[in-house]
Amino acid sequence: MHRQRCRLAGHRTASDPRRIRVKDDDGYVLFHTPYTPGSFGPPGGVFKLRIPAQAALDRIGFREERRGTRQSVTYADLRGFVSSRRLGAFLRWFGDSADRESARDCLRREIFEELGEVGLPHLRTMVASLSFTLVRAVTEAPRTVPGRSYRQFRHIEVYELGRSAAEDRFRRALLRTARSGETPGVVLSTSSEIISGRCRAVLVGPQSAYLFGVRRVREDLPPAAAQ
Repeated sequence: MHRQRCRLAGHRTASDPRRIRVKDDDGYVLFHTPYTPGSFGPPGGVFKLRIPAQAALDRIGFREERRGTRQSVTYADLRGFVSSRRLGAFLRWFGDSADRESARDCLRREIFEELGEVGLPHLRTMVASLSFTLVRAVTEAPRTVPGRSYRQFRHIEVYELGRSAAEDRFRRALLRTARSGETPGVVLSTSSEIISGRCRAVLVGPQSAYLFGVRRVREDLPPAAAQ
């Protein structure tokens, strides 16, 4: 599954993640989430900007957000702040713009990075050939963020892996790892566990509910560092 965000004091935040759904029956593969240590969610993340995007974003009044603990990883992420009255202009730019990654390139990059983070670097050789099919898109209405003076807007898209032989091998490898319990950074969670927010000893992020539905069931978990 995959994400995007925008913010400023007294203004509205926007976030546009893409996420990947890897499942078998009622079992969903979740990766450890470094932004909220101890919690898990579906692989994926936000788009990277291309250099030509800067001029258009300057006209819109977009300001980047970079998370303090992982700035090298989040460099050029399409995540930041925009005023409420300019949110429409931002969304129009986003829908039309070629100055950002495609969903396919974003998902390939994110899964490549995350395989290394969760202890599965040997699967990285399979990433370049992966394709993805859109399962659903969900737009969250602007929400108040506890303790912050802005509201947050998200548009979330959930994708599945393609059905080639190579993609089936990759899917089976992830499911086998998640079932085994031998890799601490990967778990297999049921829909009931996702709704409850806990899979055995670990927390499950609320956006994981979009893997099987169109509603979140809980508020966001707090990040590792204040934003």
